[in-house]
Amino acid sequence: MITQRRWLIAGMALALIAGSASAQQYPAKPVRMIVPFPAGGAADNVARVVARGLSDGLGQQVLVDNRPGGDGVIAANALLQSPPDGYTLLMGTATGMNAVPALRKTAPYDPVEDFTAISLLGNFTHLLVVHPDVPAQTLLELVAYARANPGQLNYATTNFSAHAGTIQLMRATGISMVHVPYKGSAQSIPDLMTGRVQVSFDSSPALYLPHVKAGRLRILATMMQHRSPLAPDAPTLAESGIEPVRTLPWGGLFGPARLPKPIAERLSRDVSRTLEQPEARKRLDDQAFEPEASAPEQFAAFVRTQLEAWRRIAKEGAMTID
Repeated sequence: MITQRRWLIAGMALALIAGSASAQQYPAKPVRMIVPFPAGGAADNVARVVARGLSDGLGQQVLVDNRPGGDGVIAANALLQSPPDGYTLLMGTATGMNAVPALRKTAPYDPVEDFTAISLLGNFTHLLVVHPDVPAQTLLELVAYARANPGQLNYATTNFSAHAGTIQLMRATGISMVHVPYKGSAQSIPDLMTGRVQVSFDSSPALYLPHVKAGRLRILATMMQHRSPLAPDAPTLAESGIEPVRTLPWGGLFGPARLPKPIAERLSRDVSRTLEQPEARKRLDDQAFEPEASAPEQFAAFVRTQLEAWRRIAKEGAMTID
């Protein structure tokens, strides 16, 4: 028994030494970053900014691999099947790493246990936009109008975060609006401009801000926890006296489960350096993305907290995924 125990201890020590040596040599080849959205969208553009910064820091090219579909499950499964060596990463978002595990009857994976959290990247800006025919200049006026006209306003969504945010707004204020889902802002904004839908928590300011400046659309509030520099006059929900949204439209970097800690920590530091670079911040501003890095442990705790917030929504029966 003692001999077996000694062999076990020796084996564990050798594994630790090998893992440490592997981490010290990392990276020795290009790194792949899986993105669960098509090329050209906001998430893809954010991922490419981060990939460029990581390439500079690592001294190896970080290649973006777009794997859209399945609400992020296809991309997440690709990471699940990858070895924990730091050469395959995932830019996860609230959709694939919170909404899907919380809202599906059978969760395809656990976003905390089945992956290694590396760093938060930040949040996508969601602004509450309305058609100009809606008789409301403020969020509270919108709430008053919706209360007086239940079910008469249609709201557009293009992702789970926008849908969850609108549901929480309606529950907090007691209003009722009709949900009209869209695949993306390129489809929803034309209908918003014509009045087919009247309200939207949209995450693509680059597409609708020109119409706001021209008076064809109006911004009333932000879903974020602080005001957006894109619309500094638009208050937060809390500033309007309304309960803030618990679920956030975030993006973050993940590795496979059991990724060596030195590799995860190095990637986290490189993310932080990338997000501090003026050029990177400008490019992220252009995507209406609010950068925010974190240590691996902090990011894991954040993902867990957000997952619980989504599970509360599922328990309330407000949202489901077939």
